[in-house]
Amino acid sequence: MTTIRLDSELDNPSRRKDGVVSRYAAEHKKATRRRIVESSGLRFRQDGFDGSGIATLMKDAGLTNGAFYAHFASKDDLIAHVIADTLQTQADVYRGVDGRDGLACVVRAYLSGEHRDARREGCPSAALLGEIDRSSPAARAAYTAGIVGLADVVAAHLEPDEPGRLRVRVLGALAALFGTLQLARAVDDPALAEELLDQGQRDVLAMLDLDDEAAR
Repeated sequence: MTTIRLDSELDNPSRRKDGVVSRYAAEHKKATRRRIVESSGLRFRQDGFDGSGIATLMKDAGLTNGAFYAHFASKDDLIAHVIADTLQTQADVYRGVDGRDGLACVVRAYLSGEHRDARREGCPSAALLGEIDRSSPAARAAYTAGIVGLADVVAAHLEPDEPGRLRVRVLGALAALFGTLQLARAVDDPALAEELLDQGQRDVLAMLDLDDEAAR
C-alpha cells in the first residue's frame, strides 16, 4: 500500500521546529564535548591525569560536574578521547609542513627553549608518557593508534612512495624527541638544558636524514 503524505504534514510547523531543536541539541552537545576535551588536554599536560579531578576539569570547561556524564562514561573514557584528539592535532600539524625542509623546522621547534617551557600547550607525549603506560587499556589503545598515525605522517614526508617502511625508524626518532624534551625539562641547570636540546636536534635530524635540510 502506498502512503500518501499530505502537504500539511510536510509543512507542519511543529515538525519543522522539532527538527531544528534536535539539530541544535546535537550540535550543542558536540561543541560542549569538544570544549571539555580541549580544556582537559591543557589541564592534563599541566597537572597530569591523577592531578586533575573531574570538578577541576569541568570548571576549566565552564561547566558543572553534573554535565560530565552526559558526555563521557568515566574519567578514563575522557582520557582516551583527549589522547586521541591531541595526537590527531599533532599529526595534522606535521601533515601540513612543507616537505623535508618543513620537517627539519618542526624538529628544531620541538627541541627549543620555547617548547620546553610550554608544557601546558606542548606535546602530549613529552608531558604524559609516564602516565599513559599506567592508564586504562582504552587510553593505551588510543595512544598506540595516535602515535603510529603520527609516525606514518612523518614517514610520508621522508619516503612518499613507501612510508610504512620507515614507521619504526620514525617512532625511534619521535622517542628521541620526547625523551630529550623530558630531560631538558627535568634538569635544574639551564645551560645543560640548552645543550641537551641542541644535541637532541642534531641527533634527531641525523636519524631522519634531515641533516642537509637543517644546514640550509
